[in-house]
Amino acid sequence: MITRDQAWQLLTSRMQNRNLRRHCLAVEAVMRALAKHFEASAQKWGIVGLLHDGDYELSKDTPAKHTLLMHAWLTEMGETDQEILSAILSHNFVHTGQNQPANYLEWSLYCSDELTGLIVAVALVMPDKKLSSVTVEAVLKKFPQKSFAAGAHREQIALCQEKLGIELDDFIALSLSAMQQIASQIGL
Repeated sequence: MITRDQAWQLLTSRMQNRNLRRHCLAVEAVMRALAKHFEASAQKWGIVGLLHDGDYELSKDTPAKHTLLMHAWLTEMGETDQEILSAILSHNFVHTGQNQPANYLEWSLYCSDELTGLIVAVALVMPDKKLSSVTVEAVLKKFPQKSFAAGAHREQIALCQEKLGIELDDFIALSLSAMQQIASQIGL
C-alpha cells in the first residue's frame, strides 16, 4: 500500500492550487476520523481522502476523466490495494459510471467530500474566519440554505444517515472536530 509520504508527493506533484490541497487535507482528516469510527485502517482511509481529488486540476474541464487519472497514476506507481483504487473511482461514479460506492469506505468519502466544503464555507463567514468558531449548530443552520455554499451537495452529505448509519448532526460533529484538529494546515 502506498505510504502517506508517497501519497503527499503524488498529490503535490499533480496539484498546485493551495486551496485544493487544503480541501484534500480536510477530507483526509475526516476520513481518518471515520475510519476510527468504523474500526478500519486510518492510514488507508486517510490516503483515499488525501488523493480523492488529486487529478482535479487536470480533469476539471472533463468530469468523465476525474478519478480515472488518479487511478492510472496509482496503478503506474504499483498500487495494488483494490480498496484504495476502488474508493478513488467511486468518488466520481456519477460522471464515470464506474464503481458506485458500495461500502463504508466509499460512502464515507462520497459524503464527507461535500461536507468539508460546507464546513469551510461556514468558517469563512465567521467574524474571525476560524474553524474554532464553527459549531455543529452553525453548520446545521446553513445546511438548508441552498444558496449558501451552493456547490456543496446537501443530498450527498445527508446520505450519511442511510449509507453510514450516522445521524447528520453526529456526522457534522465528527467531521468538524477532525478539521479543527488540523486547522492550521488548512489555513482556518
